[in-house]
Amino acid sequence: MSAVSCSTASSSGGCGFRFQSPANHSPNYIRIRKPCQSDRFCMCRLALVHGNRKARGTTVRMALVDQRQSTDTNVADPPRILAYDLVQGALVKWRWKEDKSVPDTPTALLLHGILGSGKNWGTFARRLAHEFPTWQFLLVDLRCHGDSASLKKRGPHSVASTASDVLKLVGQLKLTPRVLVGHSFGGKVVLSMVEQAAKPLPRPVRAWVLDATPGKVRAGGDGEDHPRELISFLRKLPKVVLSKREISNALIKEGFSNDVAQWVVTNLRPTGPSSSSFSWVFDLDGIAELYQSYEDTNLWNFVENLPRGVHVNFLKAERSLHRWALEDLQRIHAAEEIASEEGGGVEMHVLEDAGHWVHTDNPDGLFRILSSSFQVFRA
Repeated sequence: MSAVSCSTASSSGGCGFRFQSPANHSPNYIRIRKPCQSDRFCMCRLALVHGNRKARGTTVRMALVDQRQSTDTNVADPPRILAYDLVQGALVKWRWKEDKSVPDTPTALLLHGILGSGKNWGTFARRLAHEFPTWQFLLVDLRCHGDSASLKKRGPHSVASTASDVLKLVGQLKLTPRVLVGHSFGGKVVLSMVEQAAKPLPRPVRAWVLDATPGKVRAGGDGEDHPRELISFLRKLPKVVLSKREISNALIKEGFSNDVAQWVVTNLRPTGPSSSSFSWVFDLDGIAELYQSYEDTNLWNFVENLPRGVHVNFLKAERSLHRWALEDLQRIHAAEEIASEEGGGVEMHVLEDAGHWVHTDNPDGLFRILSSSFQVFRA
């Protein structure tokens, strides 16, 4: 397969670089709005753009739909779990779920932080897909965020329940992620996933926790953007607004940085096809509950007693918005020694020249650090 695309997984609020792909390593981009509706396809409907190699210069568009849906009344619709994108490397071969002759495609999971969405990882995932063309990358909109906000979830809204959602999703898709990457809130979700799961996660599995600690969250210092204050301010704003600039200006006037203001308004969508007004795509009440859980959830016991075959990598941004206490660093380094003795693995990394938004501030450095996981599992 050369290049597959539908509604590209963009980098809204995500990476700030452009990556030019070689013609013979174009990744496949599969935009999935809804979880699967039948047990024959992993996705209920795919709009696929198959771009032939540059020498041919042609593009074929096709839509694949399981035709049994209209004739077989015995096919039960599985519950909708989460919205997601799947970015595939050029050498990934599409396969039927029932085809056991094809080995599982190496899969990595990328999770966003509070007030983000899977799109935050779009550009970075495409870069990974170019470099590691046998891999595919699952980008998830977590509960209360992005396109998953319309899929109402029962409470409590917590790190644990969010991790459970993602485990159910990969189980439904019959994927076995070998690499898990989570930024900020998503990092704690990754830890909770590994803690909860025997399946559908494989062993070994490599987990990356980007600029988050297992325990107490110490967000923001003087003059920095505080997530709790940001969420509180957004909850006071009208649910329908006339322009993105109106919200951006209000955030800057309140004291939030221009970067945060520009990132937040990417979560505004037109209220209708021809409407000039906008509304939020996320559930702010649910997100407030998720952030409280993020601050309160303590996973140190899991990190200090890792099961065999689990390797956890912590990455601290040099100019982190989240203050890393000396105690956090000492405990992680102590866990490194314990894990190596028990057959697990804990490592600490520092990303230079980066603030909390690691995949925007220093994407090249982050790419170099994360690449080690995909080289270990290179198929």
